[in-house]
Amino acid sequence: MATNGSDNYGLNYVTANRFYVGLESTISASFTECQGLGVRVKYESYYEGGVNDQQRVFLGQPEFTEVTLKRGLTDDLVFWQWASQVMKTDSSQAIERRNVNISLFNQAGETMQCWTLIGAVPIGWKAPPLAANATNVAIEELTLIYEGIKVAKSGTASATSLSGRQNGYFGSN
Repeated sequence: MATNGSDNYGLNYVTANRFYVGLESTISASFTECQGLGVRVKYESYYEGGVNDQQRVFLGQPEFTEVTLKRGLTDDLVFWQWASQVMKTDSSQAIERRNVNISLFNQAGETMQCWTLIGAVPIGWKAPPLAANATNVAIEELTLIYEGIKVAKSGTASATSLSGRQNGYFGSN
């Protein structure tokens, strides 16, 4: 706890090793690693003639980074089945987009923060390397892209329903 004058500010830090991944509000799997969660806003800088001590910055669209999830290989094929939809050449069947919740917990098991990847779709799946002399756990990887992100703290996040989705975009419901 830090003090600043007479006010007390308590920060609740958490470790990065207690998280779960859920599809559409259901905890689906326990992953060992989650990488790449983030967003970056594109921008352009312009310089005004005669104004030499500053620049003008115009903000553009946000660009969401790819998220890679890693977990121990099991006999559950839910992620392979989802990822294999992307490889099908039948264009009459739409690829199933899902909302993915990544929830981070503190040591007491309370949800500290939840990131909801809106309209996520797998763009990569990777099997573990296999070797006759290996003793480590076989780890599979799933790489996702998504259309938006929602961040909430202390268990207030829930997956946004995909039912309002029309023509690839979300409605205002």
